[in-house]
Amino acid sequence: MEVRAVTKYVRISPQKVRMIVGAVKGKPVEAGLEMLKFMPQKAASIVEKTIKSAVANADQYADIDLDSMVIRNIIADQGPTLKRFRARARGRGTRILKRTAHITVILSDE
Repeated sequence: MEVRAVTKYVRISPQKVRMIVGAVKGKPVEAGLEMLKFMPQKAASIVEKTIKSAVANADQYADIDLDSMVIRNIIADQGPTLKRFRARARGRGTRILKRTAHITVILSDE
């Protein structure tokens, strides 16, 4: 059985989240959380929080064994981009793109 959790509108680029995802995909939940705990990147704590949310969602079902849960997939999609301007020389402005991400974690007990 598959269980999922979604974190939306996180103020981090999806490209930075995808760097973390490859390290924990396919691992058991406990091993994945242990790896994320010691990663220095900002995305590691966000992904860790989403995995813990998925485990809490799985805890609501009586027929799922939490010890055998595996991180089946983690998807980092792009959310809406906040567009800002920075003042430059001669009265000009350049665009600054503040990207957001939607993170989806899918756990499976198989």
